[in-house]
Amino acid sequence: MIDMVAGSGGRGDTCASEAAGGEDNSAALAAVVDTDRYPLHDSGDPGRTAVVARARTELAAEGCTVLPGFIRAELLETLRAEGDALAPRAYYTVERVNAYNIPLDTELPPEHPARIVLERGNAFVARDLIPSDALIQVLYTSPLFQRFVADCFGLAELHEFSDPLAGLCLNVVAPGNSHPWHFDTNAFTVSMLTQEPEGGGVFEYCPNIRTPRAENLADVRAVLTDAGERFVRRLRLRPGDLQLFQGRFSLHRVSPVTGDTQRHTAIFAYSERPGIIGTVERTRQLFGRVLTDHLAAADNAVRGDRLLD
Repeated sequence: MIDMVAGSGGRGDTCASEAAGGEDNSAALAAVVDTDRYPLHDSGDPGRTAVVARARTELAAEGCTVLPGFIRAELLETLRAEGDALAPRAYYTVERVNAYNIPLDTELPPEHPARIVLERGNAFVARDLIPSDALIQVLYTSPLFQRFVADCFGLAELHEFSDPLAGLCLNVVAPGNSHPWHFDTNAFTVSMLTQEPEGGGVFEYCPNIRTPRAENLADVRAVLTDAGERFVRRLRLRPGDLQLFQGRFSLHRVSPVTGDTQRHTAIFAYSERPGIIGTVERTRQLFGRVLTDHLAAADNAVRGDRLLD
């Protein structure tokens, strides 16, 4: 979702493999998650093992997996209401972007897909505006949840972002707007729909359309010019579904929202390494402000590949 730099770490930076062995919010987590379907507390539980195995299989094949009904059904209205109360605090802006989120004046050949200009009209509520007792905060900060997510992605450990704005946020797409085609900078994404729109707002993605070694520009351009339908998969997500996604290599978007209801999605930002903080430029674009953390980390860019973005 954001461009990342490695900072010095900070408050809220947590390693799942370490934290899971200490005090955690297991009781609060059990009150939120449907533990009959998703028994997070016992790593040896056959049900948990089966869920993790399915998630890994689907991620390997499609770069995406969905765990339906992750939140207890009786809490779906609370989940929706909390997001609806937060949405007016989002930073709203409409900007012209490309699928790589690089400057539009970057010198590139005329046929390069990054020359195709898109309009981004979604908005973000930053983490420092989300109450500590909100359901999405309970999930994000839970060591058991973090350990479960790490296992699904096949990671030895993961860490909360040190970024005080982007670690956890609520994505808001208002009617008439969309989150256009793009690649993520981070290798994996964890998200949950909290409010479904009346129409549109479909998650569309192109599994592994590029690799760490190949941009596959012709295929990307085909999708951006509506000539690449063969690459596109579509998911109709429901509130309370947990989505795990590898968006670094899979072009994806949220289609335009229609009707009168906004689309709200919680985004849980984790990393395999500690101390991750967003870049100054990207943070200002998404949240309309930067903090001292972003300025202090500005010279420590992190990149795991040599792709354009």
